[in-house]
Amino acid sequence: MAVEIKEIVIRAIISDASQTDKGSPTLDTGKEQCDIVQECVHQVLKILKKKTLR
Repeated sequence: MAVEIKEIVIRAIISDASQTDKGSPTLDTGKEQCDIVQECVHQVLKILKKKTLR
C-alpha cells in the first residue's frame, strides 16, 4: 500500500547568537545554518524527483 503525502509543513526557529546564553550550545556561524538548510532542500528535491519518476 502506497503512502501519499498531500502536505508537508516545515518549521524552523533560528535565533541570533547574541540572544542566547553563553552557556547554551549554539551554532557558531551562519554557515552551519546555511549547510543545514541546503541539506534539507537537497533532501526535499530528491524526494520530489523520485515522485516524478514514478
